[in-house]
Amino acid sequence: MLDLLIAGGWVMPLIVACSVIALTITIERYFALDKGKIAPQHLLATVWRDLKQGELSAQKLKSLRDGSPLEAILAARLANRGQGRDVMKESIQEAASHVVHDLEKYLNTLGTVAAIAPLLGLLGAVVGMIDVFNQITSVGTGDANALAGGISEALITTAAGLIVAIPALVMHRYYTGMIDTIVVELEREAVKLVDALHSSNNGDYTP
Repeated sequence: MLDLLIAGGWVMPLIVACSVIALTITIERYFALDKGKIAPQHLLATVWRDLKQGELSAQKLKSLRDGSPLEAILAARLANRGQGRDVMKESIQEAASHVVHDLEKYLNTLGTVAAIAPLLGLLGAVVGMIDVFNQITSVGTGDANALAGGISEALITTAAGLIVAIPALVMHRYYTGMIDTIVVELEREAVKLVDALHSSNNGDYTP
């Protein structure tokens, strides 16, 4: 492995750094996007029960606002419960936009790594080929060993860049799709609360 890093030239440490960043973000987002933490089970039913029993105090509302993403969206909805239906839905969408920003944390960096890793590999390939042509100019084409170093540098960096970029791109797409699904589910849960509060028989509604 060390031989490959050395053979890849000065570009290889940059590619390795990209791989470390991509792996770190992938692991961090895996735990951060746990659906159990984002949208705890039975949360809507619990909030509804507290609301109907008059136990949803300002302190509990603040606790909701500082809690999970779903709790933050519900808190935004409950803070405007005296307003019209359209106003409440707008408050939900505004809260959801903040939630999306938090859920997408570091994904821009992951996407950047996926974009620049193959470019770094290409840069290493260009540097390697320049070295090959310099060797040809100096010693001609008769010395294969003199040319092998530049060619190996070009191939190693190109392969390394792709090895880093492909998984990073796949995980970026995967997490982006997961976040879109999560946000739709969060908004659906919040709209259930809106519908409950505006139903003609609020007391009969069970989330």
